[in-house]
This record gives sequence, C-alpha cells and structure tokens, in this order.
Amino acid sequence: MGTSVKRNRVQSAIAVLICASAPALTFSAPVSANPNSVNPIPVLNGTNGVPVLPGRSQAVAQVTGLLSANRTQDYNVLGTDLGIMWDNGNGQVLTAFGDTAGLGIPNLLNGSLWSWRSSILVRSSDGFLADGMTFDSTPLDIVGQSKELIPSPKIPFVEISRIPTAGIAVDGVQYMSMMSVKNWGEPGHWETNYSSLAFSTDNGENWIEATETRRPPEGGNRNFQMGAFMKDGGFVYQYGTPAGRGGLVYLTRVPEQKIRDLGAYEYWDGGKWIPENPDAAAPIVFGGVGELSVQYNEFLGQYLMLTTDWRNSVVMRRAPEPTGPWSAPEVLIDANELPTMYGAYVHPWSSGPDLYFLTTVHSNYNVLLMRTTLHP
Repeated sequence: MGTSVKRNRVQSAIAVLICASAPALTFSAPVSANPNSVNPIPVLNGTNGVPVLPGRSQAVAQVTGLLSANRTQDYNVLGTDLGIMWDNGNGQVLTAFGDTAGLGIPNLLNGSLWSWRSSILVRSSDGFLADGMTFDSTPLDIVGQSKELIPSPKIPFVEISRIPTAGIAVDGVQYMSMMSVKNWGEPGHWETNYSSLAFSTDNGENWIEATETRRPPEGGNRNFQMGAFMKDGGFVYQYGTPAGRGGLVYLTRVPEQKIRDLGAYEYWDGGKWIPENPDAAAPIVFGGVGELSVQYNEFLGQYLMLTTDWRNSVVMRRAPEPTGPWSAPEVLIDANELPTMYGAYVHPWSSGPDLYFLTTVHSNYNVLLMRTTLHP
C-alpha cells in the first residue's frame, strides 16, 4: 500500500506523537457523530484492544487503528468509523469508512488537533472472517495516505463533512450514497444540506458525485438522507432515514440500470409502490433507528436489518420480504456491554448462521468486526 518511504514517514510521525500523548476521553451513549469531539490528542484511540462481551455477540478483531492486524496507521488511518461494506461484483468487498483521523494539518475550525478526511475506502478479498477481516489495498493520495473519496471544505454550517451511508455495485460501477453534513449539532442530531450518489468506474480508486441525484432535506426527500442499499429481483432497494439517529425507516426502489435517475424511483406507501413521489413513502420500521444495513440471509431465508435503537444497542429485525413486515428488534449487543458504540454494517458474504458485521466504538474511534450466531 504505497512505498516504504511513504509508510516510514507516517510511522515516524506517529511514534513521535505517541510519546507526548494523553489517555483518551470517554463518552456516554448515545454518542455524538461529531468526529472532532474524540480525544483531542489523536494517538491512543485504537489501543484499547478487543473487548470481551458477555452477551449474544462477540468481538472478533479490531479492523482499524493501532492494534489492528491491518496496520492502518501505515496509511495514516489512526481513527475512523462506520465501515459500510458491499460486494464489488469482482471478488472483493469494498468498505467505506467515514470521518478519518490522522496526522497532518489539524481541523482547528471545530477545535480538533486531528487532520480529517471525510471518507476513505479499503478493499478485501478475505472470505474467512473467524479470525478477522484482512484488507488488500486502499486508494492512496500523493502523500501515501488513504485518500479522501469526495472532498469537503469542513466549514461548520457550510459543509463540515461528506459521509458515506451505503454502497452497492451495478454493472461494474461502484455507487455510494453520501450525506453532505451542514452541522453536527447535539449528539444524535445533525443537519444535512442534501444526500446524493457518487460513482466510481475504477473499483473505488476515484469518485465523482452524480449531482442529478441530490435529495434536499425537504418533504419526502428528508427521509432519504441516510440509509442502506440492497439488490433484489433486478431492483436496488434503498432503505432511508432522516439525518441523525432516532428516525423512522422508509423504502424506495429503482431498476438497477436506472439508479442515477431519480424519476425512475418508486416509493412504498405501506401497501403498494408509488412512482416518482417521495412524499408517498410510509414508515416501515418504528421505534427510532440509527445507521442501518439490510441484507438477505440464506441460512434463515429472511431479510435482516441491523441498526442501533434509542438506547444505542445494536438490534436486528427480520422480514419475509424487502417491504416487511419487520419483526420486533432482537438485541445483538446491549448498550451497556459496549458503551459509545454505533453503526452495524453486515458483511455482504456473511449469509450463514454466523453473522459478521462492523460496529464503531466512539471512545476508541475505531471499528470492530463482530460475530453473532443466528437462530431460526
């Protein structure tokens, strides 16, 4: 991943900063999405190790940070979050991470000593997840670090960040749904300028925003600022939520080849599909959710939705069809087991009784691979 000279430059800078570091701060759930509120000395994040949990799920490995076998510090990824995964259609899983911390020019506009990239990407061909998830490569910038996929000015109340929320491959083209964050605000509540698609024709190396797909946070489009993608029966299903945590879930779908045509989308009103009108979408999941992912599980023969609930617990719902009805939530990780966690993104090759997913621990500001055993 880049030349040894570039790696050594990053590693040397990290070693110097570690010597002058202080312990990381802790946070209470539900956590803020604002990455600049993490430990202002960006070193000890990612050094807490893999937690041992008493409940239904287990932490398999840390996939990012200083204690990760992936050595993400080699490409200046000391801290990051989310971990949205999808199959690229060519034998790899692509994973998009959100706001990413490293060494460099600090983001002083929001009181942080970290240098921020709004999003990065890694590739993996690892199909054996019982011992962790190995990364193969990452797109690099000219200084040898994981490059920012879609740049953002990082100016509060203009655009503080551009965050990926979902990803999918269609006919060899990679797509991400991204939200333009206007302001982080209070924990769990943030404002967006819009959501839109970005696409890559070179396996995630370079990205272009499809500006014609922008959805402003108004009317029914307000309910598709974040979400999850799933392919089924020739359609791309998009499960949407408003910006922030605690919103309801809505559903739209589009023929795969028309993913960039907002006029081709149709919206589920609870009983039928309504073309072109996002205002027609009715909630399909209640109770308030955070970031989410949806995938069909072959072992169960059901569709699964993972998200966090109002307590900040990771929960799972099941459904016989993409439209539902969705079951009551099952707790996979209780909020008390892993405080300050958020996000639950299913590995796309995880279709058996062992369900693997990624979740973030905010106080550690790094991502864990988790496993839970499914029961019919």
